[in-house]
Amino acid sequence: MSRDYRVMVVDDELAMRESLAGWLEKEGYEVKCAADGNQALEIMNQDRQDLLLVDIKMPGMDGLELLQRIKAKHPETLVVMITAYGSIESAVQAMKHGAEDYLLKPFDPELLMMLMRKLVRHQALLKENLSLKERLKEHERTGWGDLVADSPAMRRVLDLVKEVAPSDSPVLISGETGVGKEMVARALHTASPRAYGPFVPLKCGGQSESLLESELFGHEKGAFTGAVKTRRGRLEMADGGTLFLDEVGEISPKMQVDLLRVLEDKNFCRLGGSQTVVSDFRLVSATHRDLAALVRSGDFRQDFFYRINVITVRVPPLRERPEDIGLLAHYFLERYSRETGKQVEGITPEALSLLASYNWPGNVRELKNVMERAIVIARQPLVGQNDLTFFQAGGDAGPELVSLKEMEARHIQRILEAHQGNVTRAAQTLGIDRRTLTRKLQRQSDT
Repeated sequence: MSRDYRVMVVDDELAMRESLAGWLEKEGYEVKCAADGNQALEIMNQDRQDLLLVDIKMPGMDGLELLQRIKAKHPETLVVMITAYGSIESAVQAMKHGAEDYLLKPFDPELLMMLMRKLVRHQALLKENLSLKERLKEHERTGWGDLVADSPAMRRVLDLVKEVAPSDSPVLISGETGVGKEMVARALHTASPRAYGPFVPLKCGGQSESLLESELFGHEKGAFTGAVKTRRGRLEMADGGTLFLDEVGEISPKMQVDLLRVLEDKNFCRLGGSQTVVSDFRLVSATHRDLAALVRSGDFRQDFFYRINVITVRVPPLRERPEDIGLLAHYFLERYSRETGKQVEGITPEALSLLASYNWPGNVRELKNVMERAIVIARQPLVGQNDLTFFQAGGDAGPELVSLKEMEARHIQRILEAHQGNVTRAAQTLGIDRRTLTRKLQRQSDT
């Protein structure tokens, strides 16, 4: 226990004051004593205390009156009442007025220290949750939307975003899966002169070349089987705004050539059309892959790489910015508490410690899913270790070694349980469409 935790003993009996002060100082607390309520208030006016031990029966101002005056002026100060067995009713009344607990005379020093440790821990938790809430309010004032960050590593990212936002140069955002590359792209768009234009995202991974081509360029009616009407592509939709290509490393060499032409001229034709479409957009791309290595291996065009990589923004993984874990956890706690209507007020120190010690291979996306599940299953006002069931497969022995297929099946099951079997919401959390999730569930049931 550090000596910066301040405790005041308020009792008209000298022997009681000295005994309590001696026990507390031995445990490392900084202790002051007061013989009555007025002296206690004088000390509080000069030097705020963290916790008061107050005798209920005192001449003049009794303990209950002192409690009410302390709580009126210093509501954050903890107060524990000291009472004899015959005055338990008064102690209970005091707790209704804000006392944290009470001690019965005569009391065991060990019980006193156990109570002190519990209250100190509780107060530290309140201060930490309050601090995180204040940091969240400050974040809201910065106008970065869902991009919650307070670490030096992410501050450097945000400073770079502010610096490059006014230009129209293409930006490549790199980083591991789940670090929040799209959030950075949206922040870049919001901070740019194009903020009032559209932000048009497109995931380039997991799509066939023909489908991606149609998504990007659009098509005229009758351009191919199934093209029953003319459709604008993402390039056209992004006119006046920002086009965000996620997983740009998955684009085929042919598509890279086609896009390179568009980036040079800012005009193109829809599939099956001959009319030139002009679109004024800024390109922001993102990848979790090492594009420079792909260029060296011949799997990514060098000219396209240089064109999209005028400015590089690297988003660090969560393990490199542990200062953001608590802030993000509280952000998701507040978000999912509102969505579920559950009154979850904070996170216990043990749970925060567990979150901080985890390596987060899935980064912010994984933390988001963990907190959503914790809020859904939490039965107490504070999220505790038992609510973080995502971690139960780990431990000192390390995570259980299972196949990727089995890991996916377990993760899907966890998300489904968190949403009470709602496939649509589970698909949203997993970042896939409902049909894809339904197919995965069907394949699992067939095996």
